Parts: sequence; C-alpha cells; structure tokens
Amino acid sequence: MEKTELLEDFYREKFNVSRSELNHKELQFAIFTNEECANGTSMKYRRRDFYKVSLFKGKILIHYGDKSLEVSGVALVFFNPDIPYTVEMLEETNYGGYLIFRENYLNEYVRTNIRDFPLFANASRPIYMLNEEQEKTADKIFMKAHKEMNSDYAYKHDLIRNQVLELMHFAQRMLPTETIYQNIDAKLRITNVFLELLDRQFPVESANQEFELRAAGDYAGKLGLHVNYLNRAVKSVTGRTTTEHIAERLTNEAIAMLKHTDWNISEISYSLGFADLSHFNHFFKKHTRQTPSTYRIINGN
Repeated sequence: MEKTELLEDFYREKFNVSRSELNHKELQFAIFTNEECANGTSMKYRRRDFYKVSLFKGKILIHYGDKSLEVSGVALVFFNPDIPYTVEMLEETNYGGYLIFRENYLNEYVRTNIRDFPLFANASRPIYMLNEEQEKTADKIFMKAHKEMNSDYAYKHDLIRNQVLELMHFAQRMLPTETIYQNIDAKLRITNVFLELLDRQFPVESANQEFELRAAGDYAGKLGLHVNYLNRAVKSVTGRTTTEHIAERLTNEAIAMLKHTDWNISEISYSLGFADLSHFNHFFKKHTRQTPSTYRIINGN
C-alpha cells in the first residue's frame, strides 16, 4: 500500500530540501511553475496530506479517484487530499503552475473549514476548463501569488491566502467540466481508493479517536458512489467483498491492541467504532473463535 505523500516528501523528492531547512510557513504552503518542477513529469497515484490547485495548459490525462479526463486546452483543477490522483503529461506544456497547502493554512485564516467548499467535496468534479478570458484571470491570480511568495514581505501569507480564496471563488462561479468518463480501469481505481481510505483508518492511536468509516456504505458515501457499485468493483478486483476487507482490518487492529496496549476491552471496542461491547465481543469471536478477554489472557498483556 502506497503511503500518503507528505508536504515534506514533496520538497525532498522535487527539490532535495530537508524538513530542517524549511520554516513553518513553507510546511503549510508552496507555489511553483511547472518549469520549476521539470525534473519530474509523472506522479504516483496516491493520496497526499495537502490540497493542490493546478493550472494546466496543454494535453494531459487526469486520473482522480475512479474517474479520468483527457484535457486539451487550459484547465484549473482542485485536488482533494482524501482522493488518490495522478496526472499523465501527453505532450510538453508551454506553461502551467500549481499551489499546494495544508488544511490549517486556510482554516486558521477563514471562519469556515476548507472541506465545506463544494469544489473540495469528495464527490465533486474538480476540473474546470477555461476560455481565453478566464485563463487570463487565473494567470493573473497565480502570478500575484508567485510574486508574493518570492518576496521578503513579512505578511505575504496574508495576501497569498486571499489569492488562494480568490481562485477558489473564481472556480465556484463556473460549472465544472462534465465530460469526465469512467476509464477502462475504473473498477481497479475504485478498489485502490477504497483500500487507501480503509488503510487511513489505522493505526488507532487514541482510545478517544473517532472511527470515521465503519461500514461499506460509509466508504461509498465518502467517494460519492452507490454502495452496490463499490461492492461490485471491489469484489471483481480482489475476489473479496468490501465488508470482508473491513472486517479483516478491524480484526487485525483489535488483535494488535489486545496484545500491545493496556486499554481495557471497552476502550478498544469504542475506538474501533462499535456501538456497544457485546457487539464487539460477538464480532471478535466470529472472526477469531475467541472472546477478546480470552485472547488477551492467552496472547496479550
């Protein structure tokens, strides 16, 4: 399973810059032209821990979750960190640029959560094709942000945040591109996204941690898919049901917690999203043929 790409990883892979060389603001926001990142024209299909807004000019193929779109022209694209994506360059582009930022970069500044913006919703269509006039507007905003980032002005990030928000509102006034199609590997991509989201739930690091995605329907809702469609895709690719994958991960995590933590069984049950202890006991015994307490006596603390 590919791990989530961190903003620090991005700097290290693209520019050979270590975390110790970066200040706090650089670990929250960055902006580049494509020319500045010319040492890599392909990206791995995986989640990131940061949002990304890209301005593409040329011919590219964008894979976002289970969907794909071949773009020829100018496109403004908003990438959500929850959904794995990659971009294939089908030809050399003359110009492009992108900005990346962590959630707190804007959340600490605006009075709402960035996840509340429709263009970053998990089920949204994130690609906006631009006409000539719209291209000029997007170019202008990108260039202002790029200029500020390279300046020595002490409060430049206040201005940059305004420019990021300006781009977001600029896009939200338009309708997203409707020609996104399911590509021939749609089932595989759906399965990869599901497994990525499942993997993200673990490890459970706190007894008070909220277990967000508990059932197949939760994952389908996160991806904007019908649960039956998700189930068929996962079953066709892996030979196992969505529920079986979830149950296996829950069982493995419960075993690890019984063996390696001092949490009581009620705490383990709650942290894994079970509504009550009896339900957890029944689930664990079904998949291990032992109760949690018996398993802990024999194998754990």
